[in-house]
Amino acid sequence: MVTNIPKSNKSKILVTGANGLLGQKIIESILQENEYRAVATGKGNSRLPSDWYGHEYYTMDITDRDEVMEVFETTRPHFVIHAASMTDVDRCEVVKDTCYDQNVNGTLNIIAACQRFRCHLIFVSTDFIFDGKEGPYDEQSKPHPVNYYGTTKLEAERAVQNSGIPHAIVRTNLVYGIAHELHRSNIILWVKKRLELGQEIEMVDDQFRTPTLAEDLATGCLQVVAQKATGIFNISGKDLLTPYDMGILTADYFGLDKKKIKKTDSSKFTQVAARPLKTGLIINKANNVLGFEPRSFTEGIDILAKQLKLADHNN
Repeated sequence: MVTNIPKSNKSKILVTGANGLLGQKIIESILQENEYRAVATGKGNSRLPSDWYGHEYYTMDITDRDEVMEVFETTRPHFVIHAASMTDVDRCEVVKDTCYDQNVNGTLNIIAACQRFRCHLIFVSTDFIFDGKEGPYDEQSKPHPVNYYGTTKLEAERAVQNSGIPHAIVRTNLVYGIAHELHRSNIILWVKKRLELGQEIEMVDDQFRTPTLAEDLATGCLQVVAQKATGIFNISGKDLLTPYDMGILTADYFGLDKKKIKKTDSSKFTQVAARPLKTGLIINKANNVLGFEPRSFTEGIDILAKQLKLADHNN
C-alpha cells in the first residue's frame, strides 16, 4: 500500500520496522518536523494511524533481499533508519535461526540496498551487546554479550561498520512508550495496572538501566540524520535506575501505594536468556555532538500519562 503524497525536493528517510514502537515515533516526528519525506516500511499492512498524512508505506520483509531491493528501487531513499529487529530476548534464545535471520541477515540485506542506492544508514542497536559487569558504558567500551540477542546485534553492528557506506550506530537501552495499535506493555503501565488492582509486586534492585522514552530515541535518530553524523552514538535516557526505582517513581507519579512494591534480586527469577546486570549508557557524546537532551524518567511517565488520557478520550 502506498499513500499518495505531493512531489518534493526534500530528502527521503526510509524507516524499517515502522509498525513498531520506535518506528511509529520516528515517522510521527518526521511528519511533525516536515523537513524530510517519510517512507515507512514494515512486515504486513500498515498499523500507522490513518490520519497521518504525508508518508508512503510499503510492505517489506527485511529477510527477503529481492523485496528489499524492489522497495529501495521504487523509493530511492537518502537516509535509512533501520529499526526493525527481533527484540524478545528470551525468544531469541529459543529460536536462534529466526533471530539470526531477522537481526543479521535482515541487516545484511539493508546494507546491500544502501550500498547499491548510496544511502546513509542509521542502525539501531542495544546495550545488550555488553555483559553488564562495568556499566554504564560509553561508545568506546568493549562489547561482550551474554545472550544470543546481544550476539546477533553485535554481529550486525560489525557488518554495518565494515560496509563501506556512510553510517551511524545508535545504541539504546530499555525503550518504553505507547503507540497506535501496539498492545505491548511497558514497565510503567505494568506497575500502574498491578498497583491499581491492589496487588503486591516484586521488582529487582540489582539490575541497572537508563530507560529511554521512545520519542527521545526518535529525536536522537533524526538528529543523526540532520547532521549526517557517522560513528557510534549512545542515545538513551539520562537516569540510571533499577526496575525497583522505576516502580517507586511510577507509584509516586500516579499516587499509588508504593509499599506494595517489594525489593528482590535477579536470582529469584528464572529467565531463558541471561541478562547483563548493570548496563546503562553514557550519553555525553550525543549531548555534545548532536545536542541530544532526553527527558527524565518522571517526565517520561508524564508524557505517557497524557497519551493514555488522550487515547481514553478518543475511544
